[in-house]
Amino acid sequence: MLGLIGKKVGMTQVFDENEDLTTITVIQAGPCPVVQVKTAENDGYHALKVAFEETRAQRVSKPAGGITEKAGIAPHKVLKEFRLDGDSEHSVGDVLNVEVFESGDPIDVSSRSKGRGFAGGVKRHGFKGGPKTHGQSDRHRAPGSIGQSSTPSRVMKGMRMAGHMGDRNVTVRGLSVFSVNVEKNLVLVRGSVPGGRGATVVIRKRSN
Repeated sequence: MLGLIGKKVGMTQVFDENEDLTTITVIQAGPCPVVQVKTAENDGYHALKVAFEETRAQRVSKPAGGITEKAGIAPHKVLKEFRLDGDSEHSVGDVLNVEVFESGDPIDVSSRSKGRGFAGGVKRHGFKGGPKTHGQSDRHRAPGSIGQSSTPSRVMKGMRMAGHMGDRNVTVRGLSVFSVNVEKNLVLVRGSVPGGRGATVVIRKRSN
């Protein structure tokens, strides 16, 4: 499942081939140099490790710096590995760009969602809340019952309650590429992608 690393530029709307207004997420993807090629003989599986966004050596960890130094390229902020079904046609030093995608390709996009801080059950999980009448004065946004009375006499693990919302790794599956701009390294994706402007995103091409 080959892919690229990029940054979310923002969102817009365009008219598709059927003149329907379509929500588009603009992602600046690549260029991503290949820093390591893994094979089943040496590593037990096939994969490509690629880098994104060049930076200073002081800003990367020693293991990450060692990988890029061995590959003979400058240090990069982000390193990601893409599993492959078989031997790769790429080698260390090759640079991947948006040309690996075509319009209509099915993709999965991963990123870190926006952090919303501490949120209640209504905002975090979409709860309806309590009744607004019949003597209920403080139950409008309450979660309701969270457990049993005597058996097992505790709140079950995983109960949906108030808590920290967002700021987690999210993968949106089943998206597709609307178009590709090779000159500006832009991938236009149908639909929305997690994260705010400037968030690092990983685009993976689906095998089916």
